[in-house]
Amino acid sequence: MRYFTHRLGQALLVLWAAFTVSFVLLQVLPGDAILIKFQNPDLGLSPQQIQAMREAYGAATPLWEQYVHTLGAILRGDFGYSVQAGVPVSELLAENLPATLRLALPGFLLAVIWAVLIAFASNLVGLRWLRNALQTLPSLFVSIPTFWLGIALIQIFSFRLGWIPVIDPGKWVGMILPVITLSVPISAPLAQILIRSLDQVALQPFVAVARSKGASYRRVLLHHVARNAALPTLTIAGLLFGEVLAGALITETVFGLSGLGALTQQAVNNQDVAVLQSIVILSATAFVFINLFVDLISLALDPRLKAVQRAVP
Repeated sequence: MRYFTHRLGQALLVLWAAFTVSFVLLQVLPGDAILIKFQNPDLGLSPQQIQAMREAYGAATPLWEQYVHTLGAILRGDFGYSVQAGVPVSELLAENLPATLRLALPGFLLAVIWAVLIAFASNLVGLRWLRNALQTLPSLFVSIPTFWLGIALIQIFSFRLGWIPVIDPGKWVGMILPVITLSVPISAPLAQILIRSLDQVALQPFVAVARSKGASYRRVLLHHVARNAALPTLTIAGLLFGEVLAGALITETVFGLSGLGALTQQAVNNQDVAVLQSIVILSATAFVFINLFVDLISLALDPRLKAVQRAVP
């Protein structure tokens, strides 16, 4: 409980820092969402009416008052109103978040599958040249830009081979290429850490003891080495969740999918500060609490961490 309370306090501090930094950066950006929308000759609004709109949205108050008001509203679950859409930001998030999760969660799962297959195949393969080739795949995957990979997959599988249609592909068929695009760069660091962990654990004395008792190399790898090598990979997987969200935003833009990516692009173009602030807070919250969950799982799985926590006064 002491460890959980300490980590929860750190998580809340990180969220406050993320809110503060994003608030300051969004306020110093050039442009004004209210002027972009209402300072239009076709609307015929007078300067007094535009000023009234600024006061209604709270943009005319000092920055410190806006900071305190925005922070208090977010703590109450109120993300404000979108200037461009004219609706609560919470409604926009509720409409677009499921589409992003439908891309991010399968993409992350596929990335884990890629990493596990590459790491274990490189340890089971007897041919040295093939093992070296498999171990170089993560370096190749991490160097491929997400947007370039998405465009290349569209060119190959949609235009040349015609396997996946571009126009009206269907709800789930249309997710195949985006999920692959998202998973490949994320799988690279996972595979690198898992390969390194497998190699390090394989040199431990208990592995030699298990082999001396007659256990096959495959059994030792799956039942002894893999369990101990999974903990560093689990930690890195939690840290990579932020990259999954960022990659999902880019992938949605490349494939023209609806979700937080399209919402972010529109908010940036229109300087819709409330929407951008909410997306930052949502992403930071997901990132922080997933890492908190990973830390708690690691504490439960690794007896050494429990001993360290008991030793801390």
